[in-house]
Amino acid sequence: MNFSLFNLQNILKYLKRSVVICQKLRKFARNLNLHNCMSTIQIKDKSFTTFITEDKILKEVSRVADEINRDLAGTNPLFLSVLNGSFMFTADLMKRINMPCEISFVKLASYQGTSSTGKVKELVGLNEDITGRTVVIVEDIIDTGFTMERLVETLRARNPKEIRIATLLVKPDKLQVKLDIDYVAMNIPNDFIVGYGLDYDGKGRNYRDIYTVVNE
Repeated sequence: MNFSLFNLQNILKYLKRSVVICQKLRKFARNLNLHNCMSTIQIKDKSFTTFITEDKILKEVSRVADEINRDLAGTNPLFLSVLNGSFMFTADLMKRINMPCEISFVKLASYQGTSSTGKVKELVGLNEDITGRTVVIVEDIIDTGFTMERLVETLRARNPKEIRIATLLVKPDKLQVKLDIDYVAMNIPNDFIVGYGLDYDGKGRNYRDIYTVVNE
């Protein structure tokens, strides 16, 4: 009887040690996978390295969608996607919106090369009547804020009920105007990035992950 109890105690101790070992192995595997996911890409004259992986992006997109679903239920909102950069964010976001809604597109330009020019030019206008509507602007990144400020001013002139802003990324240290940003997936430092819809002179939008420029 005592011998059996002794063996049982040893078995329990062994199992506890095994659980700890398994936990450490899983952590090591995750770190190894994260390391393997890191990569460097070359776009024109610049090198970029992995900054935010697709898994992390989609997790935050899902959170933003949950917040919108909670806040705007029953409003039949109009989602206004700002092309070109927000097309991936818009697609993944809309897959997670579970209420009746509409979507339209507008194209504004303020980037040239790797920095925002601050000069906003409207390329494609909004044709829908937004009078009395709840409008959600879907943007890829808010940098200086000039582009978003111009778009909000343009929309307000059309008498919507309310305007909300949903953006994938914000550079808080770069903002030069005051904006009420309702939904933010991620705040990032003032680095130049590409991927997941964002580009460097038209290239790099197709990557699943977000990459940051390598300091030279």
